Amino acid sequence: MKEPLETVTGAGHRLGEFIRDQRRGNQISLRQLATLAGVSNPYLSQIERGLRKPSAEILQQIAKGLRISAEALYLQAGILEHRDGDRPVVEAVLADGALSERQKQVLLEIYDSFRKENDTTAVVATEVAAAPEPPAAGPRPRIPRRPTRPIPNPPQEAAP
Repeated sequence: MKEPLETVTGAGHRLGEFIRDQRRGNQISLRQLATLAGVSNPYLSQIERGLRKPSAEILQQIAKGLRISAEALYLQAGILEHRDGDRPVVEAVLADGALSERQKQVLLEIYDSFRKENDTTAVVATEVAAAPEPPAAGPRPRIPRRPTRPIPNPPQEAAP
């Protein structure tokens, strides 16, 4: 597999540190993660040191090896951005020194899933509200009920 040769600065160092923290938190060696992600040891080491900028595909493979969402790595790499309403929550979670990197990431993933769920619910509610009302048909006709017949008692056997 060919790795891109593009060098990085700033965001690449943060991404590399994040990947290293996740790897160490999961007690996975560099070699094990490289094998799980399908990349070479030197390339993964360069990513962790901020010397290389991995593609979205490589980030997805690394995320799979770390058992975290690819979105988490995309956010760290700057490929995706949090929405404006997320900023204060994300900053507060990331600034909390009492949480491990893994705990921070899991908390942000849960938060993001709730936001997405609420966005989906809001869209459905808007669509339902915008749907035209069915025409009034007046009172529903009454359907007559069938008369019920009594169930006959089963024949009783004679006592010997």
